[in-house]
Amino acid sequence: MSVRIVRLGTDRGAGEGPRLGTVRRPPRGVRKEDYAAGNWYDTWLPELSPSAELVGSARAALSEAEWAAFVKAFRKEMAAPGPSHLLDTLAVLSHSGAFSLGCYCEDEARCHRSVLRELLAERGADIA
Repeated sequence: MSVRIVRLGTDRGAGEGPRLGTVRRPPRGVRKEDYAAGNWYDTWLPELSPSAELVGSARAALSEAEWAAFVKAFRKEMAAPGPSHLLDTLAVLSHSGAFSLGCYCEDEARCHRSVLRELLAERGADIA
């Protein structure tokens, strides 16, 4: 059992478990009742998404320095009590069940889910 980090809207892998959408906004043009069937997510977890301000800075980050600034700011947001507790909980759950976290971004290396992967690993999560 483990947590997987995925791109929302893609085909589900075998044994992936429920998808948690760590996005600020639901998918555009998709009815709420179609989120799971369309491989978007089974439940929405916006608490683990960057603030609207940080989403803009991530999209605008062209240099490594700008990306590093986004990562630092996002880590600060995730250090707040609510998100931090949620990450701790997910890290523990990763050892007893399969589930996945995801976002819409094509390139995980330039997506907040790469930071979530690091934060979960730092908490001892079992990551597939």
